[in-house]
Amino acid sequence: MQLDIFDHSRDVMLRNDVVDALERREASLASAAWRAFANEFPHDDTLSALAVLIEALEGSTVAVFAAHDALRDARRTLDHDIEPAARRVFGERAGTMWVAAVCRVMALRAARLPFRGDRDEDHAVPLWLRAGDWQAAADAVGRIESWRRIPASLAWMAEARYRLEGLEPIWALLAEFAWLAPARYGELTRRLADPSLDKLRKQFDAGFEGDGDVADLAWFPAWVLTEKPGVARWLGQAQPSRDGAPERAMRLLLELIGLERQGRHRDVVDRRKVLRDTHPVLYGAYLRTR
Repeated sequence: MQLDIFDHSRDVMLRNDVVDALERREASLASAAWRAFANEFPHDDTLSALAVLIEALEGSTVAVFAAHDALRDARRTLDHDIEPAARRVFGERAGTMWVAAVCRVMALRAARLPFRGDRDEDHAVPLWLRAGDWQAAADAVGRIESWRRIPASLAWMAEARYRLEGLEPIWALLAEFAWLAPARYGELTRRLADPSLDKLRKQFDAGFEGDGDVADLAWFPAWVLTEKPGVARWLGQAQPSRDGAPERAMRLLLELIGLERQGRHRDVVDRRKVLRDTHPVLYGAYLRTR
Protein backbone atom coordinates (compact mmCIF):
# COMPACT_ATOMS: atom_id res chain seq x y z
CA MET A 1 0.00 0.00 0.00
CA GLN A 2 2.82 2.40 0.82
CA LEU A 3 4.43 1.63 -2.52
CA ASP A 4 1.19 2.54 -4.32
CA ILE A 5 1.08 5.86 -2.50
CA PHE A 6 4.71 6.51 -3.36
CA ASP A 7 4.06 5.76 -7.05
CA HIS A 8 1.10 8.11 -7.07
CA SER A 9 3.13 10.84 -5.40
CA ARG A 10 5.89 10.42 -7.94
CA ASP A 11 3.70 11.21 -10.93
CA VAL A 12 2.19 14.19 -9.12
CA MET A 13 5.65 15.49 -8.29
CA LEU A 14 6.92 15.14 -11.86
CA ARG A 15 3.78 16.69 -13.30
CA ASN A 16 4.06 19.61 -10.91
CA ASP A 17 7.63 20.20 -12.03
CA VAL A 18 6.33 20.77 -15.54
CA VAL A 19 3.44 22.93 -14.37
CA ASP A 20 5.69 25.06 -12.18
CA ALA A 21 8.05 25.72 -15.09
CA LEU A 22 5.10 26.61 -17.31
CA GLU A 23 3.78 29.03 -14.71
CA ARG A 24 7.18 30.74 -14.68
CA ARG A 25 7.11 30.62 -18.49
CA GLU A 26 10.51 28.90 -18.61
CA ALA A 27 10.32 26.85 -21.79
CA SER A 28 13.60 24.94 -21.48
CA LEU A 29 12.94 23.87 -17.88
CA ALA A 30 9.39 22.88 -18.76
CA SER A 31 10.61 20.81 -21.70
CA ALA A 32 13.21 18.98 -19.58
CA ALA A 33 10.67 18.33 -16.84
CA TRP A 34 8.18 17.07 -19.44
CA ARG A 35 10.70 14.55 -20.82
CA ALA A 36 11.39 13.25 -17.32
CA PHE A 37 7.67 12.93 -16.65
CA ALA A 38 6.99 11.22 -19.99
CA ASN A 39 9.82 8.72 -19.48
CA GLU A 40 8.32 7.44 -16.26
CA PHE A 41 4.61 7.91 -17.03
CA PRO A 42 4.24 7.72 -20.82
CA HIS A 43 0.48 7.15 -20.66
CA ASP A 44 -0.45 10.05 -18.39
CA ASP A 45 -3.42 11.87 -19.85
CA THR A 46 -2.01 15.34 -19.21
CA LEU A 47 1.11 14.87 -21.33
CA SER A 48 -0.43 16.12 -24.57
CA ALA A 49 -1.87 19.28 -22.98
CA LEU A 50 1.45 20.02 -21.29
CA ALA A 51 3.24 19.55 -24.61
CA VAL A 52 0.94 22.07 -26.30
CA LEU A 53 1.78 24.71 -23.70
CA ILE A 54 5.50 24.00 -23.92
CA GLU A 55 5.32 24.35 -27.69
CA ALA A 56 3.49 27.66 -27.25
CA LEU A 57 6.31 28.95 -25.04
CA GLU A 58 9.03 27.66 -27.32
CA GLY A 59 7.38 29.26 -30.33
CA SER A 60 6.85 32.59 -28.59
CA THR A 61 8.36 35.47 -30.54
CA VAL A 62 8.17 39.24 -30.71
CA ALA A 63 8.30 39.24 -34.51
CA VAL A 64 5.39 41.22 -35.93
CA PHE A 65 2.70 39.50 -37.94
CA ALA A 66 3.46 40.21 -41.59
CA ALA A 67 -0.15 39.78 -42.74
CA HIS A 68 -3.66 39.16 -41.49
CA ASP A 69 -3.43 35.50 -42.48
CA ALA A 70 -0.51 34.96 -40.10
CA LEU A 71 -2.53 36.40 -37.23
CA ARG A 72 -5.54 34.30 -38.22
CA ASP A 73 -3.47 31.11 -38.07
CA ALA A 74 -2.00 32.05 -34.69
CA ARG A 75 -5.45 32.91 -33.37
CA ARG A 76 -6.83 29.55 -34.48
CA THR A 77 -4.01 27.77 -32.68
CA LEU A 78 -4.74 29.84 -29.59
CA ASP A 79 -8.46 29.03 -29.68
CA HIS A 80 -8.31 25.36 -30.65
CA ASP A 81 -5.14 24.16 -28.94
CA ILE A 82 -3.52 26.52 -26.44
CA GLU A 83 -6.55 27.76 -24.51
CA PRO A 84 -8.13 24.29 -24.01
CA ALA A 85 -4.73 22.93 -22.92
CA ALA A 86 -4.23 25.78 -20.45
CA ARG A 87 -7.62 25.16 -18.88
CA ARG A 88 -6.87 21.44 -18.71
CA VAL A 89 -3.54 22.01 -16.96
CA PHE A 90 -4.21 25.03 -14.75
CA GLY A 91 -7.99 25.09 -14.34
CA GLU A 92 -10.44 27.73 -15.53
CA ARG A 93 -9.21 30.81 -13.68
CA ALA A 94 -5.46 30.23 -13.76
CA GLY A 95 -5.70 28.92 -17.32
CA THR A 96 -7.39 32.13 -18.44
CA MET A 97 -4.60 34.15 -16.84
CA TRP A 98 -1.93 32.04 -18.56
CA VAL A 99 -3.62 32.56 -21.92
CA ALA A 100 -3.91 36.30 -21.24
CA ALA A 101 -0.12 36.55 -21.29
CA VAL A 102 -0.08 34.80 -24.67
CA CYS A 103 -2.71 37.21 -25.96
CA ARG A 104 -0.67 40.19 -24.79
CA VAL A 105 2.34 39.07 -26.84
CA MET A 106 0.13 38.40 -29.85
CA ALA A 107 -1.48 41.83 -29.54
CA LEU A 108 1.93 43.48 -29.64
CA ARG A 109 2.84 41.45 -32.70
CA ALA A 110 -0.44 42.50 -34.38
CA ALA A 111 -0.12 46.19 -33.58
CA ARG A 112 0.88 47.20 -37.10
CA LEU A 113 -1.90 45.35 -38.90
CA PRO A 114 -4.54 47.78 -40.18
CA PHE A 115 -8.21 47.26 -39.42
CA ARG A 116 -10.12 45.42 -42.14
CA GLY A 117 -13.88 45.29 -42.05
CA ASP A 118 -13.92 41.82 -43.57
CA ARG A 119 -11.35 40.55 -41.06
CA ASP A 120 -12.28 42.38 -37.88
CA GLU A 121 -11.15 39.56 -35.57
CA ASP A 122 -7.69 39.66 -37.13
CA HIS A 123 -6.69 42.79 -35.27
CA ALA A 124 -4.85 43.66 -32.08
CA VAL A 125 -7.90 44.91 -30.17
CA PRO A 126 -9.65 41.54 -29.58
CA LEU A 127 -6.35 40.24 -28.23
CA TRP A 128 -5.93 43.19 -25.88
CA LEU A 129 -9.46 42.55 -24.61
CA ARG A 130 -8.68 38.87 -24.03
CA ALA A 131 -5.49 39.90 -22.26
CA GLY A 132 -7.50 42.16 -19.95
CA ASP A 133 -5.49 45.24 -20.90
CA TRP A 134 -8.45 47.60 -21.27
CA GLN A 135 -6.44 50.78 -21.76
CA ALA A 136 -4.32 49.25 -24.52
CA ALA A 137 -7.54 48.06 -26.18
CA ALA A 138 -9.10 51.53 -25.99
CA ASP A 139 -5.93 53.15 -27.33
CA ALA A 140 -5.81 50.71 -30.26
CA VAL A 141 -9.47 51.35 -31.12
CA GLY A 142 -8.82 55.08 -31.07
CA ARG A 143 -6.29 54.62 -33.85
CA ILE A 144 -8.91 53.07 -36.17
CA GLU A 145 -10.25 55.68 -38.55
CA SER A 146 -13.97 56.40 -37.99
CA TRP A 147 -14.10 53.74 -35.28
CA ARG A 148 -17.38 55.15 -34.01
CA ARG A 149 -19.08 54.30 -37.33
CA ILE A 150 -17.93 50.67 -37.43
CA PRO A 151 -19.88 48.07 -35.40
CA ALA A 152 -16.84 45.98 -34.42
CA SER A 153 -14.66 48.86 -33.26
CA LEU A 154 -17.55 50.64 -31.55
CA ALA A 155 -18.31 47.46 -29.58
CA TRP A 156 -14.63 47.08 -28.66
CA MET A 157 -14.46 50.63 -27.35
CA ALA A 158 -17.67 50.19 -25.37
CA GLU A 159 -16.28 47.07 -23.70
CA ALA A 160 -12.87 48.57 -23.00
CA ARG A 161 -14.33 51.72 -21.46
CA TYR A 162 -16.86 49.69 -19.48
CA ARG A 163 -14.03 47.72 -17.87
CA LEU A 164 -12.19 50.97 -17.14
CA GLU A 165 -15.04 53.25 -16.05
CA GLY A 166 -18.24 51.27 -15.50
CA LEU A 167 -21.66 51.46 -17.13
CA GLU A 168 -22.73 55.09 -16.89
CA PRO A 169 -19.93 56.66 -19.00
CA ILE A 170 -20.59 54.25 -21.89
CA TRP A 171 -24.32 54.85 -22.27
CA ALA A 172 -23.65 57.08 -25.28
CA LEU A 173 -21.62 54.33 -26.96
CA LEU A 174 -24.31 51.78 -26.17
CA ALA A 175 -26.93 54.03 -27.77
CA GLU A 176 -24.86 54.53 -30.90
CA PHE A 177 -24.25 50.79 -31.13
CA ALA A 178 -27.96 50.02 -30.76
CA TRP A 179 -28.75 52.35 -33.66
CA LEU A 180 -25.85 51.14 -35.78
CA ALA A 181 -26.03 47.37 -35.22
CA PRO A 182 -29.11 46.27 -33.26
CA ALA A 183 -28.63 42.66 -34.37
CA ARG A 184 -25.27 42.61 -32.55
CA TYR A 185 -26.43 44.47 -29.46
CA GLY A 186 -27.22 41.31 -27.52
CA GLU A 187 -23.74 39.95 -28.17
CA LEU A 188 -22.18 43.09 -26.70
CA THR A 189 -24.37 43.16 -23.59
CA ARG A 190 -23.68 39.47 -22.94
CA ARG A 191 -19.95 40.22 -22.97
CA LEU A 192 -20.40 43.09 -20.53
CA ALA A 193 -22.58 40.97 -18.21
CA ASP A 194 -23.61 44.04 -16.24
CA PRO A 195 -26.45 43.15 -13.81
CA SER A 196 -28.27 46.49 -14.05
CA LEU A 197 -28.03 46.55 -17.84
CA ASP A 198 -29.24 42.94 -18.04
CA LYS A 199 -32.19 43.81 -15.80
CA LEU A 200 -33.17 46.71 -18.04
CA ARG A 201 -32.87 44.53 -21.11
CA LYS A 202 -35.18 41.89 -19.60
CA GLN A 203 -37.73 44.58 -18.74
CA PHE A 204 -37.50 45.96 -22.25
CA ASP A 205 -37.97 42.53 -23.84
CA ALA A 206 -40.98 41.83 -21.64
CA GLY A 207 -42.74 45.17 -21.98
CA PHE A 208 -41.79 46.85 -25.24
CA GLU A 209 -44.12 46.10 -28.14
CA GLY A 210 -42.28 46.61 -31.39
CA ASP A 211 -41.92 44.53 -34.51
CA GLY A 212 -40.87 41.48 -32.53
CA ASP A 213 -37.36 41.14 -33.96
CA VAL A 214 -33.83 42.22 -33.09
CA ALA A 215 -34.38 45.55 -34.84
CA ASP A 216 -36.48 46.54 -31.83
CA LEU A 217 -33.25 46.92 -29.85
CA ALA A 218 -32.61 50.17 -31.70
CA TRP A 219 -35.38 51.60 -29.49
CA PHE A 220 -33.73 50.41 -26.27
CA PRO A 221 -31.80 53.66 -25.53
CA ALA A 222 -34.98 55.74 -25.85
CA TRP A 223 -36.92 53.28 -23.70
CA VAL A 224 -34.22 53.37 -21.01
CA LEU A 225 -34.96 57.08 -20.53
CA THR A 226 -38.55 56.24 -19.59
CA GLU A 227 -37.26 53.95 -16.81
CA LYS A 228 -34.09 55.76 -15.77
CA PRO A 229 -34.27 59.46 -16.68
CA GLY A 230 -31.13 59.97 -14.61
CA VAL A 231 -28.99 58.55 -17.43
CA ALA A 232 -30.04 61.49 -19.63
CA ARG A 233 -26.73 63.24 -18.88
CA TRP A 234 -24.87 60.29 -20.33
CA LEU A 235 -27.15 59.50 -23.27
CA GLY A 236 -27.08 63.15 -24.21
CA GLN A 237 -23.44 62.64 -25.17
CA ALA A 238 -24.33 60.23 -27.99
CA GLN A 239 -23.02 61.47 -31.31
CA PRO A 240 -25.31 61.73 -34.35
CA SER A 241 -25.73 58.39 -36.04
CA ARG A 242 -28.12 57.41 -38.82
CA ASP A 243 -30.89 59.81 -37.77
CA GLY A 244 -33.41 56.99 -37.76
CA ALA A 245 -36.66 57.06 -35.84
CA PRO A 246 -35.16 55.38 -32.72
CA GLU A 247 -32.43 58.00 -32.53
CA ARG A 248 -34.87 60.86 -33.03
CA ALA A 249 -37.13 59.41 -30.34
CA MET A 250 -34.29 59.28 -27.82
CA ARG A 251 -33.33 62.87 -28.53
CA LEU A 252 -36.97 63.88 -28.21
CA LEU A 253 -37.14 62.21 -24.79
CA LEU A 254 -33.96 63.99 -23.77
CA GLU A 255 -35.62 67.25 -24.76
CA LEU A 256 -38.77 66.36 -22.81
CA ILE A 257 -36.78 65.56 -19.67
CA GLY A 258 -35.03 68.90 -19.94
CA LEU A 259 -38.30 70.76 -20.42
CA GLU A 260 -39.86 68.97 -17.43
CA ARG A 261 -36.96 69.98 -15.21
CA GLN A 262 -37.38 73.59 -16.34
CA GLY A 263 -41.11 73.51 -15.63
CA ARG A 264 -42.03 74.49 -19.20
CA HIS A 265 -45.36 72.68 -19.20
CA ARG A 266 -46.77 74.07 -22.44
CA ASP A 267 -43.67 73.01 -24.36
CA VAL A 268 -43.84 69.61 -22.65
CA VAL A 269 -47.38 69.07 -23.94
CA ASP A 270 -46.35 69.97 -27.48
CA ARG A 271 -43.34 67.65 -27.47
CA ARG A 272 -45.37 64.83 -25.96
CA LYS A 273 -47.65 64.96 -28.98
CA VAL A 274 -44.64 64.55 -31.25
CA LEU A 275 -43.46 61.54 -29.21
CA ARG A 276 -46.93 59.99 -29.40
CA ASP A 277 -46.94 60.32 -33.18
CA THR A 278 -43.38 58.97 -33.41
CA HIS A 279 -43.96 55.76 -31.45
CA PRO A 280 -47.20 55.21 -29.47
CA VAL A 281 -45.76 52.31 -27.46
CA LEU A 282 -42.76 54.36 -26.38
CA TYR A 283 -45.08 57.23 -25.58
CA GLY A 284 -47.14 54.89 -23.36
CA ALA A 285 -44.01 53.72 -21.55
CA TYR A 286 -43.06 57.35 -20.99
CA LEU A 287 -46.48 58.31 -19.60
CA ARG A 288 -46.55 55.36 -17.18
CA THR A 289 -43.57 56.84 -15.34
CA ARG A 290 -45.04 60.34 -15.15
